[in-house]
Amino acid sequence: MTNAATEDSLQGRRIGIPESRQLDLFADMLERRGAMVTRCPLVDIRDTPDTTQVQAWLDDVIAHGLDDMIWLTGEGVRRLTDFAGRDDAAHLPRFVERLADSRAITRGPKPTRELRKHRLGSDLAATTPTTAGVIDALRDMDLEGRRVGVQRYGSDPNTPLMTFLADKHAVALPVAPYVYADEAEEPQVLAFIDAIIDDELEAVAFTSSPQVKRLFKVATRHDREAALLAGLERLCVAAVGPLVAERLAAAGAAVTLMPDNSYFMKPLVRALAEHFRSRTG
Repeated sequence: MTNAATEDSLQGRRIGIPESRQLDLFADMLERRGAMVTRCPLVDIRDTPDTTQVQAWLDDVIAHGLDDMIWLTGEGVRRLTDFAGRDDAAHLPRFVERLADSRAITRGPKPTRELRKHRLGSDLAATTPTTAGVIDALRDMDLEGRRVGVQRYGSDPNTPLMTFLADKHAVALPVAPYVYADEAEEPQVLAFIDAIIDDELEAVAFTSSPQVKRLFKVATRHDREAALLAGLERLCVAAVGPLVAERLAAAGAAVTLMPDNSYFMKPLVRALAEHFRSRTG
């Protein structure tokens, strides 16, 4: 297969991308291969309005340190380091120093990538990029009395992980630095749903589980859930990784493709290209 053929593998394909953060980057990757992209800003990520709890958590970590720090998302690394550097220029280097002295447990590659920006690394990776994978990686370790920071995924309390840490007699210290503001852009979401229902798209590429939750929430509220599922059955449903694939399956949508082992946008674009290339022979 020539490079030109590879670059043209999405020529004229109508692909929907429900994304907010990094929307332009993802769209550009697809459009460079010739795709016709329909954008839908499904989810907006914002700083938590409860900044007091974040600052109190940072002050505690800077003062007393951590034994372990569980990072669930790259967004969490970005937000917490940003919070740390806002009010006092000395806070960020002190926070980074405390993190360097702790064991970093990462759910997937995105937090690892963000940690590298601060010359930090992952000491223990989840067996799979899910909460269950984090628990599995820690299952045989002695956590009794250890101070364990837990960066929450949005406002999700993550009951399975917190219960696991309690059973291990760890001192769990959760922090929620951001929230999902999913009330935004509902007319655009409805138009996107109708585009799926009316067969105006050939593929939809999901890059986060909140996108799936938001899409079906709006569809249900407007009596379009059954029609949305039927529409998704007729097109290519692409998931960036297993967490997104699980959320789609839970909603009743079959996943057509997912990158094999690298859960980023570039591998997702390559998987889409291969899917359509195989259909054209």
